Amino acid sequence: MSRLDDNVKFLYDDKGKSLGVWMSPELWNSLDAHIAPLLHKLYPECFEDAVVPEPVDDLNMLKEYWDFPYPPDGKVHCEHCGASTEDWESDDPRVFRLKAANLGGLVTFECLQCSSRIMKRHFKDKVTFECKPPVDRRSR
Repeated sequence: MSRLDDNVKFLYDDKGKSLGVWMSPELWNSLDAHIAPLLHKLYPECFEDAVVPEPVDDLNMLKEYWDFPYPPDGKVHCEHCGASTEDWESDDPRVFRLKAANLGGLVTFECLQCSSRIMKRHFKDKVTFECKPPVDRRSR
């Protein structure tokens, strides 16, 4: 097999109809700078940053079924860049964006200053914060 065979696979359905082309990450990384501008031009709608609504209903459900011995609060802080707020919901402009909330007490935010991910974990006796620095998605 040639090096090209290792890095490119033509995909077909069971009737022989072409479905597409698979390429290895190594090949994509070497072609990305050349192909990406063409893809942006041909399919601009695929590269627009769609704003996903904050999952406020999930947070409200957590508050509705709140059974911790302390009241809920809106404090959030980012250990990566130092951004902080006493009430993330009332900030204008916003400092943090709600990304997820669940009944287990995990509430996740994105720092709008540095894009770090902040996880606020509610336990029966305490609240902990964990901050993960931003991830460069192009390097994946």
